[in-house]
Amino acid sequence: MKFAFSTLGVPGMPITDVVRLASGTGYQGVELRAHPEEPLHPGSTAAERAAAVEEFARGGIEILGVAGYVRVAAEGDDTEAERGLVELVDLAADLGAPFVRVFPGGGDQPQDVADATAARRLGFAAEIAADKGVTILLETHDSHRTGVASARVLGPVGHRNVGALWDVMHTWLGGEDPVTSHAVLAPHLGYAQVKDIASADDKTPLALGAGVLPLAECVGILSSENPGGWLCWEYEKRWYPQAEELPGMLAAGREHLEQLIAKAKTAQS
Repeated sequence: MKFAFSTLGVPGMPITDVVRLASGTGYQGVELRAHPEEPLHPGSTAAERAAAVEEFARGGIEILGVAGYVRVAAEGDDTEAERGLVELVDLAADLGAPFVRVFPGGGDQPQDVADATAARRLGFAAEIAADKGVTILLETHDSHRTGVASARVLGPVGHRNVGALWDVMHTWLGGEDPVTSHAVLAPHLGYAQVKDIASADDKTPLALGAGVLPLAECVGILSSENPGGWLCWEYEKRWYPQAEELPGMLAAGREHLEQLIAKAKTAQS
C-alpha cells in the first residue's frame, strides 16, 4: 500500500516544508487541508497552484487529495454547497489531485431528508468532477459516520466519480465493526484515513498503535482487498494544540502501518 499524511497534522506549514517532510519520512503522498488557514485553498491563485505542483513534482511526492469543508447534507439552498463543490474540484484538478474530500454535515435533520440532499448535490457535481478527472469522496463523519449511513447516499448517486473516504475513527465511534464498514464502502472506496485516540471520550490524537482504534483489523482488510491503495494518517493537531508534534512521529507511524500489513499477509498465508 501507499502512505500519505494530512496537513491537518502540520497546520500552516509551507508547501516546501511539507514536501521535504514527506520525502524525508518515507511517505509517497500528502492530503492537503483546503482551508484559508493553509497555503492552498479554493481562493489560491493560479500561480500559487502551479508553484505547488512544481514543488511536489520536484520532491517526487503525490498530492493525494484536497480535504475540503463543504457539507453536502447541510440545511439550506443548494447553491452554496454546489459552488463549493465546483471550487474544490477545480482546485484538485489544477493540483493534479485525484480526490476531493467533503463532509456530510446533515445535523439534526431527518435521515431521509439529509440523505436526499447530499445525493442531489453530489449528483450535480459528479459529471463536473468526471470532466476534470477528479473523484469526490464523502467522508464517514458526523451525521453519516458509519459506512452504512454513507452508502445510503452513495448508492443513489451511482456515479464512479463520487465515492467514499473511510475515516476509521468515525465508523468505530458509530459502533460499526471494520468488516461491515469495508463491505459497504468497498464499491465506493477512494482511500482510508487512519489515526489513533485514547478513548471515545478523549479524541486527542496519539501515535499510531498507541490508542484504542482497531487499526490492525482495518489495515489488514484494506491491504488484502486493495493492496495498491492509500492509507492516509490524519493526525488532528489543528484541533488539539496540546498533542505531540507530528513530524517527529511520521517515520515511526509509517513503520507501524508497514508492520500491520506484514502481519496481515503472514496471517493470510
